[in-house]
Amino acid sequence: MAKIEIKNLRAEYVEKLDRFVALDDVSLDINEGEFVSIIGSSGCGKSTLLSILQGLNFPAGGSVTIDGKPITGTGRDRGVVFQHYSLFPWMNARNNIAFGVKQVRRGLKRRERYEVADAFLERVGLSEFTRKYPHQLSGGMQQRVAIARALAMDTDILLMDEPFGAIDAKNRTIMQELLLKLWDGEERRKTVVFVTHDIDEAIFLSDKIVMLSNSPGTVVKEIDVPFARPRDHAELVQTEGYFKLRNEMMSLLFSSVGDRIGGTEVVI
Repeated sequence: MAKIEIKNLRAEYVEKLDRFVALDDVSLDINEGEFVSIIGSSGCGKSTLLSILQGLNFPAGGSVTIDGKPITGTGRDRGVVFQHYSLFPWMNARNNIAFGVKQVRRGLKRRERYEVADAFLERVGLSEFTRKYPHQLSGGMQQRVAIARALAMDTDILLMDEPFGAIDAKNRTIMQELLLKLWDGEERRKTVVFVTHDIDEAIFLSDKIVMLSNSPGTVVKEIDVPFARPRDHAELVQTEGYFKLRNEMMSLLFSSVGDRIGGTEVVI
């Protein structure tokens, strides 16, 4: 049995008399410990799918289960990292992480929660910023705190909605490598569902990539990423087959939105 099973999922939004279909007939299995990226053009339903997995929205049709059980709401088995950090501005870095740990790992005492927070701040290279507040940290640092909090909560599933989208290119690469190092270093890898619109990011991070069509989102193709781990950005782009896979994904992405030039597919 897959960790997450999505069968014939349909998602709709209704506003007044208008009905908008965000996802239609989406079926997908995600195995335990698998890193899966969801990629597609803006408005294809990527974030809608993630919100359903979070338990914040519910299907209009089909089913979504975790460990064979329907999702009925939010749960302590799922951690979330958003694009815009979502740290409490009145809490320092240590307390932001400790608060998240408290919500999930109820058996830990206060001292133990702080020990966990300190350990994860060290793992993301922020030991010297324990008592700094979000406004005193750069965007990249804030996102490191958010990732540290999600990992410290020790949930089975990690849902990530374009977490590096607001970070500059250099720090984005650093954060991608840090995420993989932390995920790969766990005794038991988290099941990760990672929403992105960046093809290179998806290839670098993922075991499997799910390409969604333009709205309403449907699964165009599931792609198993063939490159061995651990991965290094500089080495990966020199790997045989990297640009072939990238161009295949570009072709699928452009064809799904009907973006053709002179009747030929755009290849970059």
